[in-house]
Amino acid sequence: MAKKKPSKDASQPRAAKGKKSKPDAAPSKSTEGQEGVGSESRPTRPARPSALLDTRVVYCGDNLEQLAKLPEHCIDLIYIDPPFNSNRNYEVFWGESKEKRSFDDRHASTQAYIDYMRPRCVQLARVLKPTGSFYYHCDWHASHYVKVMLDQILGENNFQNEIVWKRTGTHSSANRWGPVHDSIFFYAQLDGNHTWNRPYTEHDEKHLSRHYRLVDKDGRRYEHGELTGPGTRNGRSGMPWRGFDVTKLGRHWTTTIDNLEEMFNAGRIYLPEDGSWPRVVRYMDESKGKAIGDVWTDIPPLNMVAKERLGYPTQKPLALLERIINASSNPNDIVLDAFCGCGTALVAAQNLGRQWIGIDISPTACRVMAKRLRDVCSMRESDAGHRAKDTKCFVVRDLPWTIEKLRAIPPFEFENWAVIALGGIPNKVQVGDMGIDGRIFPVGTKPSDASSMFAGDWFPVQVKQMDKVGRPDIDAFEAVMEREDRGRGFFVAFGFTSDAEAEAAAYFKRTRSTGTGRVIKLITVQEILDEQHVQKM
Repeated sequence: MAKKKPSKDASQPRAAKGKKSKPDAAPSKSTEGQEGVGSESRPTRPARPSALLDTRVVYCGDNLEQLAKLPEHCIDLIYIDPPFNSNRNYEVFWGESKEKRSFDDRHASTQAYIDYMRPRCVQLARVLKPTGSFYYHCDWHASHYVKVMLDQILGENNFQNEIVWKRTGTHSSANRWGPVHDSIFFYAQLDGNHTWNRPYTEHDEKHLSRHYRLVDKDGRRYEHGELTGPGTRNGRSGMPWRGFDVTKLGRHWTTTIDNLEEMFNAGRIYLPEDGSWPRVVRYMDESKGKAIGDVWTDIPPLNMVAKERLGYPTQKPLALLERIINASSNPNDIVLDAFCGCGTALVAAQNLGRQWIGIDISPTACRVMAKRLRDVCSMRESDAGHRAKDTKCFVVRDLPWTIEKLRAIPPFEFENWAVIALGGIPNKVQVGDMGIDGRIFPVGTKPSDASSMFAGDWFPVQVKQMDKVGRPDIDAFEAVMEREDRGRGFFVAFGFTSDAEAEAAAYFKRTRSTGTGRVIKLITVQEILDEQHVQKM
């Protein structure tokens, strides 16, 4: 290793003769792993309408159906936070809408959850651009199974990070470590062509005083940092430079030797008097801050008094989504959230000048996020024609129909609407349905024979486009329940007579005395529109 002539003041950055260190001098390329080096944040500008597909739109419905309508490779960034609730019931309060809903966990097992998510992730992978990024947010209930599934769909070599977000302070558990974090799996193409705008956090005073202790002749504070990283390289980052053979250390330069020479001539490399390895000169006033790693403890969860809190049970902080969107997309890129809930990802995308698409199966969630876009982003709800000219307009599509429209549509179309609204599969035939208009399959189960609607575990659905369903209709449905040996069935209509309600209750009492306990749930159309039917499911 060649030794260099000592300088008069080893604490000062040293430049080649005839060169002067300039405040704006820096390596020509970013050096991975070095503090203060990375992509500049880009200015936010209004998002232009996409020429590829419709954006600034919220779709209400099953995301599996909507994703199938999108063209391939059209999305720059995907973030999803699918709900997973472990065998517990909970209530949701929807802020100013004052709606209260009870949910039963549909994902009763991890396998059912993975079965539900797999076809959706396949579609999400299909619509993601080769240069795009994919983020999957989950907690400890199924994270390990989710990772295996995503490796299979997106490619295990394309796995970039498991981000650990500390979502709560302390969590007391009787006989285990308290779970206090969520996982966010980040996937992108291995070739590294995906968008990456390295995020930073500001240094605290303790860090600045500990690291930037040196002062140059101009009064600028600076420090000396590493110029090498672990592992050898065969390219120009692994070649000897000025007598220093980095490969002998089993390491590599954090930039190429061409950049090292530029940095040296600009006075940005310090050569210690003792001939030890060169160090990079980092000025405090040029530092962007501390590069953020894969453990995030600086974004607190939403507490009970947070201004942005809406009461949605899995609502995430806006700062969390802003970090992801800033890092993995550029202005006017298209961001997709296929489980958008109360719309945090959409608000973040709009505020940061991105195009966006949201999908959620809950009509109430769609209404809440529409109000949020209006209140927080000052957007206007309009039609496609206005949105083509006005970047502050958005649209919500496929919200449930009104009572008046449902009364007027053909009976078979009404039956399909009601069965699908309950999460079931309608019959394909209009006659000969044997008193069953549709079937609901519990999550995790499906017909063993796709051509047979009678295979597997299921619950029958009967639908009547009537204002008042009477006892005779209930008697007929009881016969269906007995014939098919079903423990639970659902009857949908605009309303029910008191005799019908009394008969449904009496039927349960009679069958319970014989050990079967068959239940007929009476559900009105208004309950479906208001999403109150979930309590009966």
